[in-house]
Amino acid sequence: MHVLITGAAGMIGSRLAARIAREGACAGKPLSRLTLTDVVAPPRPAGFDGPIEARTEDSSSAAVASELAALRPDIIFHLAAIISGEAERDFDKGYRINLDGMRNLLEAIRQESAKNGPYVPKLVFSSSSGIFGAPFPPAISDEFHVTPLTSYGTQKAIGELLLADYSRRGFVEGVGIRFPSIVIRPGKPNASAGGFFSGIIREPLQGQEALLPVEDDVIFTHASPRSAVGFLLHGASLTREELGPRINISMPGVCVTVGEQIEALRRIAGEKAVRLIRRAPDPASAAIVKGWPTRFDARRALSLGFRAEQDFDEIIRVHIEDDLGGRLPN
Repeated sequence: MHVLITGAAGMIGSRLAARIAREGACAGKPLSRLTLTDVVAPPRPAGFDGPIEARTEDSSSAAVASELAALRPDIIFHLAAIISGEAERDFDKGYRINLDGMRNLLEAIRQESAKNGPYVPKLVFSSSSGIFGAPFPPAISDEFHVTPLTSYGTQKAIGELLLADYSRRGFVEGVGIRFPSIVIRPGKPNASAGGFFSGIIREPLQGQEALLPVEDDVIFTHASPRSAVGFLLHGASLTREELGPRINISMPGVCVTVGEQIEALRRIAGEKAVRLIRRAPDPASAAIVKGWPTRFDARRALSLGFRAEQDFDEIIRVHIEDDLGGRLPN
């Protein structure tokens, strides 16, 4: 089993690579080769004795996409993207990376099959709940209409349509994973409009101040990076028959308000951590977040075997286990 991961230097991509290498398998088959690509050097995961190729390149270009398709990986995890806030600020870059990158990859796969014989890889696409737009029902099912209110959401929605069409035509076996908010992201704050969802937990756990740009009643659905990797791997294991014609699926998660996030932090790390959250209203961030969906009816994903955390306390504990060495800093 040859696995390719685009965006392999990112937070989810690097964890996905590490887990596949550690387990030595993907989608129930032994791993024979791992190819990682990103615009910065992807880390080489430990635990796998077979060939690992770490490539530094822009996989959104048509030329690089053709090179990658020529490698004929069995499973492709397409994670290369720029995040919501950056895609909104830089219109051209957002469409080049998030949309052209997807189209170029799909077309490279189709051309590889036409030139060198049948080639139909499994393609797992990282989509987003940002494809949906307000006004929202109390809970959004997979059948809710796609009307994104951001450039990022629009780019992901078009990517889903392309994936469905290329799958329908038999060029790939696709599955689109619509992520909820993935928290708690390690490292420093990034350009994501929803980065504060992680920041108000991550920074206080390390004794640092965190800025909160929205009100406590903002509600959203979250899952951990560990669950995000699990979503991708489970998606890769599903057959065309199990998925049926609707291959883009909204993932489960924990739906809580910002206030409930803070209460979970208080239960686990105490009042001292909570006092490090500083209110800093930001109308621009609040406006973007207001256009995002909040609660999902994930019955279809659950029926297919996708799983996430049961409450926000569990998400915090996963972060402590995976990123803080299993204990809170002194």
